[in-house]
Amino acid sequence: METRVSNALRDDDLLDVMPPDEPMGWVDTAWLRMDSASNLMLIVGVWVVQPRVHYADVCRRVTACMRLYPRFMQRVRRAATGYTWTLDPNFDITRHVVPETLNLAPGQDVQQALQDRLGELAMQPLDMNHPLWQFHWVEQLGPTGPGHAGQAQRGSALLVRIHHCVADGMALMAVTHALTDDGLALAAGRSARRPQTVPTPQAALQSITRAAVGALETAGDLAVNALHGVQQGLDGGAALVRQAAQGVRDAAALAFMVNDSPTRLKGPLAGHKRVAWCAPLPLREVQAVAHGLHCSVNDVLLSCVTGALGAYLRDLGDNVAGQEIRAMVPVNLRSVQDLDQLGNKFGLAPVLLPLGLDHPVERVYEVRRRMADMKGGLQPLLSMGLLGLGGAVTQPGQDLLINLFSSKTTAVVSNVMGPRSKLRFCGATVEQDLFWVPQAGSVGVGISIFSYGGHVQFGLIADTALCPQPRDIVDRFEPEFAKLSWVALMLPWENLA
Repeated sequence: METRVSNALRDDDLLDVMPPDEPMGWVDTAWLRMDSASNLMLIVGVWVVQPRVHYADVCRRVTACMRLYPRFMQRVRRAATGYTWTLDPNFDITRHVVPETLNLAPGQDVQQALQDRLGELAMQPLDMNHPLWQFHWVEQLGPTGPGHAGQAQRGSALLVRIHHCVADGMALMAVTHALTDDGLALAAGRSARRPQTVPTPQAALQSITRAAVGALETAGDLAVNALHGVQQGLDGGAALVRQAAQGVRDAAALAFMVNDSPTRLKGPLAGHKRVAWCAPLPLREVQAVAHGLHCSVNDVLLSCVTGALGAYLRDLGDNVAGQEIRAMVPVNLRSVQDLDQLGNKFGLAPVLLPLGLDHPVERVYEVRRRMADMKGGLQPLLSMGLLGLGGAVTQPGQDLLINLFSSKTTAVVSNVMGPRSKLRFCGATVEQDLFWVPQAGSVGVGISIFSYGGHVQFGLIADTALCPQPRDIVDRFEPEFAKLSWVALMLPWENLA
């Protein structure tokens, strides 16, 4: 069957949409070179769809999507001045959409089997001789074979692996939406209206770092003028001074980050991953709690993450009083017009999570305060500029930069608002949609918060040396939310209106 599918797709004449070779931008180069034996820079995810979808239909849908995103037919080639995206002359759809059978161990359910397989795939390198992505299609979920008659679950699953150098999470959301029944036509319309530009690596670096470096230069100039009292009464001068001062503070905060608290969630990595996710929480309930406590949905969810991590460590006998761990939170820096452009356009904001605060209300308000302090800052832009510089320098120079920041970080926490309605794929419904971004350097814990189809799900990916059973943390997310929910229910009803 695979040969017939492959030949049919080659006859579909995909090559007529291929762009010329493109130089890779410096930020994307940094992500390409960040792979290590203990951390691969793979964005991994899973779709669970109902009912079952056949493998050949998936191949045809993915091929149609590639007309809009030909980058997925390009491989990375080393050039004299960096890296280049170039057509894979041996492209074969069946190399990238791989049929897979989910083997369930005795007593294992489907979700556990998916989690185990995704953990394995997160540490399997992609072939650099071909485009850096692979979809694993589990056509039939549930146990099959002798002794399992009538027990097969009607449904399929898509396990996704895409190298971070291809695109960031926000861009890949547009790609995955283009795979859906309604999204393909919409994406085609946007693609037809989108101007085609091929930036050079130098231009990409300049566009990324100009604002960051310029802010620092302006900060220095204005700071000197302010000290000497040479303040001109120009329109916008005060705002410019505030922005410059913010740039100085944020640059200093990034450069002189202190170490976060030592916990068992930080240390030498084994290079093996495990994945777990919890049952969906109704988004309306989260919104009601946030409204009742006068904070944002993000504040509530991040507080639940903090509480779950603290409870996990306390239950293992660790003293978390006064301890804080640093989480790097990806921040989107794309404009609305760039949402479906590939590549990486995001920064990282460091947030200290107060593990030692046991009271749920005290913790959520402290998280709210810290998130408010982060908003409006330039740290995400500065961190993106540093990534661009890392990609422009030699590999040892980039490694030094990455190791410096990862040594002061315990986890990566991504929080993304996905589609409000459930997506349709080849006539089936995408019942669950989860993803995880990679952890770089010595960071071994990644937490995903994803809102989809009216629900929110927490997911965890962790190195086995730091957290042998991620389920032990994931199972604590819902109880932490329940604590805040009980508090909100005791408030006056007009607060929840």
